[in-house]
Amino acid sequence: MIDLTLGEIAGIVGGRLVGGDPSTAVTGSVEFDSRRIEPGGLFLALPGERVDGHEFVGRALQAGAAAALVAREVTDVPGAAGAQIVVPPVDRRATNAMALAADSDGSGAAVLAALGALARASVDRLVADHGLVVVGITGSSGKTSTKDLIGAVLSAAGTVVAPPGSFNNEIGHPWTALRADESTDFLVLELSARAPGNIRELAEIAPPRIGVVLNVGTAHLGEFGSRDVIAATKGELVEALPDAAHGGVAVLNADDDRVLVMAGRTSAEVVTVGSGRSADLRAEGVRVDDEVRASFRLVTPDGEADVALRVHGEHQVGNALSAAAVGLACGMDVSTIAGALGTARAASARRMDVRVTADGVTVINDSYNANPDSVRAALKSLAVMARSGGGHRRTWAILGEMAELGEDSVTEHDLIGRFLVRLDVSQLVVVGRGRPQRALFQGAVQEGSWGSEAEHVGTAEEACAVVDEQVRPGDIVLVKASAAVGLWSVAEHLLATRGEETSE
Repeated sequence: MIDLTLGEIAGIVGGRLVGGDPSTAVTGSVEFDSRRIEPGGLFLALPGERVDGHEFVGRALQAGAAAALVAREVTDVPGAAGAQIVVPPVDRRATNAMALAADSDGSGAAVLAALGALARASVDRLVADHGLVVVGITGSSGKTSTKDLIGAVLSAAGTVVAPPGSFNNEIGHPWTALRADESTDFLVLELSARAPGNIRELAEIAPPRIGVVLNVGTAHLGEFGSRDVIAATKGELVEALPDAAHGGVAVLNADDDRVLVMAGRTSAEVVTVGSGRSADLRAEGVRVDDEVRASFRLVTPDGEADVALRVHGEHQVGNALSAAAVGLACGMDVSTIAGALGTARAASARRMDVRVTADGVTVINDSYNANPDSVRAALKSLAVMARSGGGHRRTWAILGEMAELGEDSVTEHDLIGRFLVRLDVSQLVVVGRGRPQRALFQGAVQEGSWGSEAEHVGTAEEACAVVDEQVRPGDIVLVKASAAVGLWSVAEHLLATRGEETSE
């Protein structure tokens, strides 16, 4: 965050400073977890599912916070010295406070609105005074992997701030934006949505100059109702960009028709990426190695270069093209971009994280999240790895629920079950007893006339017991489900019980 005093912060958020000196500077980070507060920081009293951040104001002040941003003054803070900035109430009906499940009294929405205002003020000043470039990324899948690749590319040209993992909602988005300071050259942000208008609101907090739209899939279909509504919402990003004369650049996936037509929704310069020759940036001669790491010839209007990715999955080619387009939009040359892509590793946990146990079991931990498109991509990678080296290794798909698919959930899970059989996956373990999981299991059994090849268990612990008993050296195990399932415990169990060696 830029250097600000408590008085300046109170003015920005329209709040009332209590118990502090307006000239006191905030010298630490902005945090909503009191355990992460450092001396001179700013604490956000946000409500959570189990606790209210106002209960921890005293702890944060005792830890040295310069102030706490609160919706109501906290008077019971024995032994604590510090200030509070009391923010005014807001109309919760006018906000999309989707992450504030416990916000019954509107306090969370008030603090959240103040957080957004503070982030906007900081970003605006960094853009005006220091030339900060803000990059926004959205899409139904691939946002985090692409964010990591963009971060790696731009790191070759300057200092980058990007969110850890998928910090991409109305809390994580401004929190990340406030990580940028006077030394930051590039701010790379994911923009997620659960309802129309969400992306527009996030873009107002940290207005992007460059916007990347990856795809329009079926993630959150249950909340949006149709892919057309999803497309309309994702397109809010390109609508938020400045026009071409002011440096606005929209990077669009030409292989997705719903994305490509977004060119008509922006006055920014449009740069297309894709597999066809009509795309401005494309990958030619794509090939993958035994661990599904892609190599290709990067073809751009500014030149060509060879790229050898270290991240896993052929679907990463499209993500890399988007990252290359961002690099070009920031003035980088093609050879530097290609070199940066070649050194990039997955910076976010549990996303196509490929490791090998001491006895030769390959574990693909892609368990952070799941939707039909990302599950198909992961299964394709599993199938390619099985055929590497001219052999055919035994493959395992340990799958849980793909959440938030609405009325299409049962059908989509059934299709995934049939799809993995067609890819010749050897063994399936479905985790969870709900209707979607039953549909996945039955789809595979019916498509493959399977018996012992498929198992249906209730918990991750039961899945661990199956792999302990049946997985053999040389097998490849894919673990994938939506984050709420917590299925990464199976992948971590395999690595912990069998030991780990590097896959390089």
